[in-house]
Amino acid sequence: MPTIEITAMTFGPYGVGHLDGKAVMVAHAAPGDVVEVETRDNRRDYAIGELRKVIAAGTERRVAPCPFLPRCGGCDWQHLTYPAQLKWKANQVATTLHRAFGFKLDPSDLIEAAPEEFGYRARVRFKCGPHGVLGFRAFGSSALVEVDSCMVAERGIAMPLHLARTLARKLDEIEVVRSGERDVLVAYLKKAPGADEIQRARRVVETNPNIAGVILRAGDAREIIGDSNVKIELERELWVEADADLFSQVNRAQNIKLVAEVMAMAAPLASTALLDLFCGAGNFSLPAAQRGARVTGVDSEAAAISAAARNAARLGFGDAQFIALQAEGTSEFLRRARYRPDTVILDPPRTGAAALMEQIARMRPRSVIYVSCDVTTLARDLRILVGGGYQIGRVRAFDFFPNTHHFEVAAHLLLT
Repeated sequence: MPTIEITAMTFGPYGVGHLDGKAVMVAHAAPGDVVEVETRDNRRDYAIGELRKVIAAGTERRVAPCPFLPRCGGCDWQHLTYPAQLKWKANQVATTLHRAFGFKLDPSDLIEAAPEEFGYRARVRFKCGPHGVLGFRAFGSSALVEVDSCMVAERGIAMPLHLARTLARKLDEIEVVRSGERDVLVAYLKKAPGADEIQRARRVVETNPNIAGVILRAGDAREIIGDSNVKIELERELWVEADADLFSQVNRAQNIKLVAEVMAMAAPLASTALLDLFCGAGNFSLPAAQRGARVTGVDSEAAAISAAARNAARLGFGDAQFIALQAEGTSEFLRRARYRPDTVILDPPRTGAAALMEQIARMRPRSVIYVSCDVTTLARDLRILVGGGYQIGRVRAFDFFPNTHHFEVAAHLLLT
């Protein structure tokens, strides 16, 4: 069986080595490892290798602390020491942007480490199996790996077994969202909830003092039992309040750092016209409005827009307005409105915001801050701005997701 040395981590869960001049990507491998692999899925430029044996472990390898690994597909970098995780995430940012733009970054001071390597997720989504079994998908498979705890879940989050067993076969997933000292449960059902499901969920809330509320969801159907509201600190003395099933960052401690960085990049003043695209419930809109900016927030999720507007009204931010628009309609709306913001902030999903980049470039804002959870789509989208006269300034990465290959990046572009 072929033997290779792993020399780096690449995108996703893979370590990478070379065999006969071709790159071989190997899951559960660590840089410095010498491993036996069985190659499969041979393509023109690379192959996938299945790890059969670690002959010699590299210095960046550790025994994964979680007892459910490597069967569980959740924490795909937990076999790396935490300093190694930070090193390779920073390297990916620096390498990707250098290849795309010739832009040099020092990876040694590029990424903000998480305060906690474990116990950081304020929201955890479990897959549900027969008879109320909870777990996560197996690596590279749809099979369910049953778990009775999760090491990256915030301390205090409990396994939602009562609700899972109560709803059982009607469930696809349950998300647990931390709300102060209690949890809100979001149950994703296979079909719209009826009177029986609502009554069962109500009994769970009434009999468990640690559960503040339950949200039952199936497509557009949505039923709230109890208190579904979650209060999330954005910065000192500024909180956003929103239903637990609306998007919020899983790592709240890191989000406070991200908000501070984005506000430093944007530097909004009382006269600043600021456009916040993919604004959600106001993660960046509200801090900017607190600084006096005239904020326009846009998002496709109507419930998130309603939450953002309620928070702005609660906080007395009269110059903040929020609009519900699908991403594909935002560009045309902005063109028709002849809107000319001074600053644009955007925080799109992993797929990026390719459809909006040309319109942003045509609006000619002085400053654009792009927050991304995928450095590849970030580089793709920034090419349009760089080609339109923008220059990349500060770039900062944040490790929101220790023990996985995921992270967040904020890039600041200035019109030259």
